[in-house]
Amino acid sequence: MDLRIFTEPQQGATYDTLLAVAKATEDLAFDAFFRSDHYLAMGSGDGLPGPTDAWITLAGLARETKRIRLGTLMTAATFRLPGVLAIQVAQVDQMSGGRVELGLGAGWFEQEHTAYGIPFPKEKFARLEEQLAIVTGLWETKPGDTFDFHGTHYDLTDSPALPKPAQAKIPVLIGGHGASRTPKLTARFADEFNMPFASIEDSERQFGRVRAAAEAVGRKADDLVYSNALVVCVGKDDQEVARRAAAIGREVDELKENGLAGTPSEVVDKIGRYAEIGSRRFYLQVLDLADLDHLELISAQVQAQLS
Repeated sequence: MDLRIFTEPQQGATYDTLLAVAKATEDLAFDAFFRSDHYLAMGSGDGLPGPTDAWITLAGLARETKRIRLGTLMTAATFRLPGVLAIQVAQVDQMSGGRVELGLGAGWFEQEHTAYGIPFPKEKFARLEEQLAIVTGLWETKPGDTFDFHGTHYDLTDSPALPKPAQAKIPVLIGGHGASRTPKLTARFADEFNMPFASIEDSERQFGRVRAAAEAVGRKADDLVYSNALVVCVGKDDQEVARRAAAIGREVDELKENGLAGTPSEVVDKIGRYAEIGSRRFYLQVLDLADLDHLELISAQVQAQLS
């Protein structure tokens, strides 16, 4: 059972803060450090000191960590041209010694696009499909060969398809609640399917759709990793849970309903219920990045029980 730390830096975090969390992630034996890819704070926060770029952040962390996996949930396809993204991710993979994973999504937050002059196309899913084909196609092209792609939204001719990642295959993550197109896209391109912020029942239903889509294209359903992203709020007792919930502006009952919240035993029990429907990896959305004691508690009393 993999536990991964998942951060939302657009809510307000410096690179130094993210570095401290990443180093704690490594020291405390978590599997990976992931971050969102957003340029605007959500909700009532001011987002100070301002956004950090996902792949610039991960490039820095690639040189300052040694073991943990590094990746995005999810890079927005609207933010980068697919050829540029393939170069960026391959370079960071080289810089990390082969520890990078790419979560790629269609993009959805229109306000951050208008705030920074980024085009927000009406048809996003078709662009995502072409981006996945291009990024994976560039990486898979043999050295010395060239890559061509002629689609509706992107056109590549005689690309040298360089640089190559350090890994033979960078794991690709796709996620979401879509009932039809998302499972089909996952079956074609992904190594992992992530169900974000969903109940056990909804996760089971979506996992079933993805499994069926994989089998329909001739893949073994179990070749995919099935994972969940959930907010985490753990305390050694009820008082500490309440304090941590208040620090992130959430209610305890709501967190217990919709996330992984409570005492270590409560959280281990809920993870076990997700595991029963096929989830094998958890992205723990940590919203208070200054509270490294929280990570220590999860490592010592949740992760230790799971392992």
